[in-house]
Amino acid sequence: MQITDRFGSREYAKGVNEFLTFARSHATSEAIRCPCVRCSNNHFRPISQVERHLFIKGIDKNYTVWIFHGEEEDLIISDDDDDLYDPEQEDDFIDDVDVMLRDIRAGDLPDVPITESFHAEGSPSVDINSSHTFNQLLADSRRPLYEGCTKYSKLSFTVKLLHIKTLGGWSVKSFDMLLHLLKSAFPNALLPNSYQESSNLEKGLGFAYNKIHACPNDCILYWRENVDKDECPKCKLSRWKFSESKKRRIPQKVLRHFPLKPRLQRLFMSQKTAADMRWHRDQRVIRQGILSHPADSEVWTTFDQEHAWFADDPRNVRLGLASDGFNPFNNLAKSYSIWPVVLVPYNLPPWLCMKDPFFITSLLIPGPRSPGNEIDVYLQPLIDELIDLWDNGVGTYDSRANETFRLHAALLWTINDFPAYGNLSGWSTKGKMACPSCKEQTDSMWLTYS
Repeated sequence: MQITDRFGSREYAKGVNEFLTFARSHATSEAIRCPCVRCSNNHFRPISQVERHLFIKGIDKNYTVWIFHGEEEDLIISDDDDDLYDPEQEDDFIDDVDVMLRDIRAGDLPDVPITESFHAEGSPSVDINSSHTFNQLLADSRRPLYEGCTKYSKLSFTVKLLHIKTLGGWSVKSFDMLLHLLKSAFPNALLPNSYQESSNLEKGLGFAYNKIHACPNDCILYWRENVDKDECPKCKLSRWKFSESKKRRIPQKVLRHFPLKPRLQRLFMSQKTAADMRWHRDQRVIRQGILSHPADSEVWTTFDQEHAWFADDPRNVRLGLASDGFNPFNNLAKSYSIWPVVLVPYNLPPWLCMKDPFFITSLLIPGPRSPGNEIDVYLQPLIDELIDLWDNGVGTYDSRANETFRLHAALLWTINDFPAYGNLSGWSTKGKMACPSCKEQTDSMWLTYS
């Protein structure tokens, strides 16, 4: 697998033939998952096409256990986990959630306490690192959904249900109705009683975010020095709208902030992703004059030269930021624009860094209208995190090296269309000097009746 000369090496050709023979003997159809560096087992292709990909593009070097082609993966349980469950009660049931939880406990997420909200009345804090929470999650991950079930645990089935609810846009009421039906049909299944109970499980996995109230006119965030104010100091508009039926205060506008630090830390909790985060240094093939990864770019190279301390550790993260508005209701008749702010970790190989699982949602800026140039107001929590990650870093456990290191991060690029570029950069993209490259040298003319 490590041979670079894929066409002239008999040893590589022999390895490909052995792999295809093994995969064919375990295949259930004419198509199998393609393990080349581009497909990375995400696509099913005919065996003849898989063979071409393995010679032309090469095999994913991290795919050392062929679990998608019939080889069984050995699960090694360390002695440190003995106090978390009773080995005498161990059964043959294993799923990926169990492995994920041990990765979380190994990393222990130093320096970053996760709470549900900076300021959300009545919202409890969730500590995913408490022994009680972790032990309960681990127990649920190892408890089969029902006696004899080998495919789902209580935890994995609940997480799957929550995932389907999100993709399908189910209401809480319909989710509770489904749970009631499933419990009636399968009384022995270990199902949660309600959506509230299910979402508490999900919060225990660390999928929490911060709710930060905002001025409806985009003047300020009710955050830090403004956290206790009930009206905007600039426009004097009230922070609250009142619910007559429930007699309680409801914020007029809420920003969702997903903390960046724990997301970056989790990239190093799995040995596979920890290795992938060093790919740009350890495995990238440098070809003169060919741009195969952002690390080949002039910006990356210049940045490394100017900040050698940052470049010395390949685990330090280079980020790109993408943002734009869209209508979430799929209805052009209803005017609404919500702005997600997404970060992309460019340490990863090119076939991974632009895939959905590695997109890091940082902010959800609410509508109904675009924030325009006031987007700076909403970017404050992210900017504060980025400054702290640059100046101080965050203690992070590297499961591949089995050590804790100081993780730093830098934002190198933004990805957006031209109007959003104007909002994010502050450069006016309209008028006489609209070109951000030419600036005052822009070749422009005014139309007579403009």
